[in-house]
This record gives sequence, C-alpha cells and structure tokens, in this order.
Amino acid sequence: MPKMKSNRAATKRFRVTPKGKVLFQPSGLRHNLESKSGKKKRELSALRELSKYDKHTVLRMLGKR
Repeated sequence: MPKMKSNRAATKRFRVTPKGKVLFQPSGLRHNLESKSGKKKRELSALRELSKYDKHTVLRMLGKR
C-alpha cells in the first residue's frame, strides 16, 4: 500500500494542537490596512479554532485521521 500524501496547501494553512483542535489564521491582513482599525487588526492577527463541521475534512487533508 503506498504512503498517504498530505495536502501541502492544507499543511501551510492549518495547525493541529496536542488536544486535537485545528487552528487557522483568518484572512484580511494582507492589504488595505490603513482603513482597518487597530482593534480589527489585533483581532485578525490571532489564531482561531476551526468549526467542528470542517475539522474532519481538514484532518483528512493533513493525514491525521
């Protein structure tokens, strides 16, 4: 049986914690930053947890489940 290949794009976008949560960086911090408030930029810079509905799909892409 050949090795399972992980989705390389998913590996760059998601991170799995030791407890099994899937974290991602939200979009919106690449351009037009002058028009965004400091509060908005701080909120966007934090990692967020992926919803439980998408978690299974992402874990399959990462080869974790």
